Amino acid sequence: MKLSKQFPLNALRVFEAVARLGSFTKAGEELGMTQTAVSYQVKLLEENIGELLFLRRPRRIELTDAGARMQPKVTDAFSLLNEAMAEGRGEIQSTLLINTIATYASHWLARRLGSFQLAHPAIAVRLSTSETLVDFTRESVDVAIRSGTGNWRGLLADRLMETDFTPMLSPKLAESVGGIRRPEDLLKLPIIGATDPWWQQWFAAAGLQDLGLEARPRSQYGSQTFEASAAMAGQGVAILTPAFYGDEIAQGRLFQPFEMTCNDGRGYWLVYAEGRRNVPKIKAFRNWILEEINRSDPAGLQYPISGA
Repeated sequence: MKLSKQFPLNALRVFEAVARLGSFTKAGEELGMTQTAVSYQVKLLEENIGELLFLRRPRRIELTDAGARMQPKVTDAFSLLNEAMAEGRGEIQSTLLINTIATYASHWLARRLGSFQLAHPAIAVRLSTSETLVDFTRESVDVAIRSGTGNWRGLLADRLMETDFTPMLSPKLAESVGGIRRPEDLLKLPIIGATDPWWQQWFAAAGLQDLGLEARPRSQYGSQTFEASAAMAGQGVAILTPAFYGDEIAQGRLFQPFEMTCNDGRGYWLVYAEGRRNVPKIKAFRNWILEEINRSDPAGLQYPISGA
């Protein structure tokens, strides 16, 4: 069988890269090809199937309907081929690479990963943290946990929990001003991360406007983990996600003065490449974390949501 005429594998590989990256130039950089060579391979494929696959716009390209129909199947096919090659070389998929933000790692995931390891002893876990979005096309990551709205091109996303937020501080700091009985009492104290939009939203929900928060020190700690540490040390009031700090509240290290929480429409999501959704270790981790979320907070995840 002459595969070169009936099954243009190299052209399909180029098509997959262009469709995923949205650029002939970026596809060429990834594949080690010139932009001219990339364009030629796409043209060969279009001639082979008799349909245009991309619309060439000024400074951008778009998939046609035919290209959009092809993309997920081609991506899945190359994913299966890569897995087959890895198995053929004896590269058993025994390590799950997880990337997440520091707050989620330290206050939720790390405390529970042991149960995943017990349930799946053949899968080793490697955990890394970063505050920037990991690039699945360039980094060796199987799954990531991100904060956002769940819409990332080429990725599937399952909602884990909402990013609710409310002010928290140390009990001693609250006592230093005679207690926190009304939202405006918080203004007697240093506000950690005063320029964080969460503060404006929470105070507005509490009925307070034009508080002059922009005139306060503009220090930023970079993550809830550091802001919570500063709050527990009595350095000020932080705005935090209560689901992460149940232990600290129970131990009296943090105090949540008001039941009211707000949400800006964002949440924490498990994300992974669309073409790798059927990889056994990814499926195992997805099933485990969704079950763990339901067990630890049944109200937090009533219906798992998936999206591209």
